[in-house]
Amino acid sequence: MTENLQSRCLANWNMEMKLDPAKDDLPLMANTRHMLVKHYVLDLDVDFKSQVIEGTVVLFFEPGSRCEKGGSAGEGPCLSQSYETCKIRASEPCHSPVTNVSACSSKTEYNDFAVCAKGEKDTSDKNGNHSNREQVSGISSSKNCYDIENHGNEDFLLVLDCCDLSVLKVEEVDVAAVPGIEKFTRSAKLTDAEELRNLRNQIVHELVTLPADHWREQLYYYTRCSQAPGCGELLFSTGPWSLMIGKAEVQAPRDFPHAIRIWYKTKPEGRSVTWTTDQSSRPCVYTMGSPINNRALFPCQEPPVAMSTWQTTVRTASCFVVLMSGENSAEPVQLQEGVLSWYYYVTMPMPASTFTIAIGCWTEVKQESHIADIRTTNEFSSLFSRADLRLIEGSCGHVTYPCRFQNPAASSQLVIPHRVFAPWCLKDRCAEILLELIPRCLSAAHGTLGTHPFSRLDVLIVPSNFSSLGMASPHIIFLSQSVLTGGSHLCGTRLCHEIAHAWFGLAIGARDWTEEWISEGFATYLEDVFWAVAQQLPHDEAREQQELKALLRWRRLRDEVQNSEEELQVLRPNKENTGEVSESGTCIIKHGLNAEKIFMQVHYLKGYFLLQSLAKRIGEATYFEFLRKFVQKFHGQLILSQDFLYMLLEDIPEQKGYGLSVENIIQTWLDTSGIPKPLLEECQTWDQCRLVQQVNDEVTKWIQVNQRARKRSKRKRRQDEVTFQKLLPDQLVLLLESLLEEKTLCLRTLQCLEKTYHLDEQDAEVRHRWCELVVKHKYRRRYADIEKFLKEDQVSLIY
Repeated sequence: MTENLQSRCLANWNMEMKLDPAKDDLPLMANTRHMLVKHYVLDLDVDFKSQVIEGTVVLFFEPGSRCEKGGSAGEGPCLSQSYETCKIRASEPCHSPVTNVSACSSKTEYNDFAVCAKGEKDTSDKNGNHSNREQVSGISSSKNCYDIENHGNEDFLLVLDCCDLSVLKVEEVDVAAVPGIEKFTRSAKLTDAEELRNLRNQIVHELVTLPADHWREQLYYYTRCSQAPGCGELLFSTGPWSLMIGKAEVQAPRDFPHAIRIWYKTKPEGRSVTWTTDQSSRPCVYTMGSPINNRALFPCQEPPVAMSTWQTTVRTASCFVVLMSGENSAEPVQLQEGVLSWYYYVTMPMPASTFTIAIGCWTEVKQESHIADIRTTNEFSSLFSRADLRLIEGSCGHVTYPCRFQNPAASSQLVIPHRVFAPWCLKDRCAEILLELIPRCLSAAHGTLGTHPFSRLDVLIVPSNFSSLGMASPHIIFLSQSVLTGGSHLCGTRLCHEIAHAWFGLAIGARDWTEEWISEGFATYLEDVFWAVAQQLPHDEAREQQELKALLRWRRLRDEVQNSEEELQVLRPNKENTGEVSESGTCIIKHGLNAEKIFMQVHYLKGYFLLQSLAKRIGEATYFEFLRKFVQKFHGQLILSQDFLYMLLEDIPEQKGYGLSVENIIQTWLDTSGIPKPLLEECQTWDQCRLVQQVNDEVTKWIQVNQRARKRSKRKRRQDEVTFQKLLPDQLVLLLESLLEEKTLCLRTLQCLEKTYHLDEQDAEVRHRWCELVVKHKYRRRYADIEKFLKEDQVSLIY
């Protein structure tokens, strides 16, 4: 390594080491404003014996928004203006603008042809089905973060986010050696043979800027280029949180190789994936939603603005099934005896954090009997269907890709193709509960928000050590086994929550990760709406259930605010600095490694109550009509809170006359800790709900039963038989929470309580409260319930 690059790598490494280990912040080191990854090609081998994933990743770059160092505006286009846009106009969405493709579309004629990898099932049907984790951390202001800049005549240093990886080799890829690549060089202005470097970079530029309707050809040439020979090793060094790559005497990003190959392998202790066993005691590995996202799975650019496409080939033993967040339903190809190859791809640019993989001995759960067509409707469906047709006529605001929102057939698709996978021992439970729920919930979501952003869906029941009830990624949802007990209520509501993330969290993402409420608040609010439609509840019954749910969430938020740090209760902790980035693109994720934050629900709950308050004030019909317009305008983009709020008040201007303003909403709901004042006023109304009153009556009965039981008069107890009402699952939760507030419950009361409601057969939410009662009152006969809960419902411990 040259002395110049060596000193810069050492300086970068020292900066990472200076991060205070006592703090819970996490650095994002990628200099995305200098170089922006447009596409990843991963080629991986998975070894369960050594618990290692090994292979290569080829990255295709374009210079970032600060690429014109010392050059004229005409020397190599800076295609991503997103960071400048973010800084100058914080109220505008952040996205890569549609590229000027005149050089590769008007001057050069391409024959659009279907090229799919061997064994891949092409799913680009008439519905346009080839188009899209809940974050637990956030990007902070750039003002205090470490910045990797180039000064004077220093060599350029590319920095990627990376940790817990063994990097073996980095090399430049000779894309010019690919047969047939000449078509991408016709517009290259070369003066002599020494400009081969410029030729390679020009080829990559032409490839990454192909128009959306050439996506098959683009994937084909990405594959061919990724297999091209190397043309020189690059210097590299790894730090605690980054991979630094340099090339001697290259001082500007535009001159740095635009296609590089990294040879690497993961470590068994890497924090991006979990190696474990499933419920059938078979080995598996999956991305579990780590605070460090995927940087221990492959070197990448972590900031959400670094949106890219990808394609992946995975080879593993033939007993395993490989599921990924890809657009296609991969069909395995046998390479040799006992080894299968799986290929997935995406054509919609997404943050690297949404890349998801799950490999195990999964069994596909198939419906054995015919299910009638699902047609769930709500009071807004006819209004929305007409509005959708009008919206399709407009253009999308995102970078060009094959978008389902522009496809009339996709717009009318109520239920997208879906599959269910699970460990073999859970197959029957999935068939009984999950299979019939998915089409109902998908149809309910479509009836509420319109076009499904993604073309297909896999649902996987993950191992019992999974840390959440569910996690949504493009084209795949992970669900905990805890949703499969106690009937369909918990499963249905959680499924609706994760389906809602297809719109809010994935198709529309937060530009600043501290604004988790944009994803979680919307999903929590929409799960109630979707679930009511999926159950085909009458309006009044749906409203009552939603009021009951609001009370339960209020109680949870109140308890959390009383038992957590104030700074973790703020939905927009960076306040006016939200969305800002550093000169190079590096930043610090505030509280990114905070263990307490993983268990907090404040972003779910305060975000939910904000949206509920707005809907109540505006009116549901008007509110959901606006949400459809918002989705149509901002899908495929990254937003800040004010993008949503400004559009809401511009679309419904009469609300400004009632004292509603963006500044007021931000100050009251987003920038302040504790309980928002409007919520304190509204919470009193939920106690008047009929379903809540019914629970209160039952609580009174149980208190009386407990008082009589303590008198130990058998004859009197027989004379005073009490009839208890049948309760909904959420009513049972409220009942048990209310009884937890009683100082003492005698064992006879607990026995009667258990027998009356068959508590050991209820869902995880109910059984969790039951276990709390068992512990509080030392009900030793039911300690086995606690042991079972701790083993099988680990996810519920977050509550």
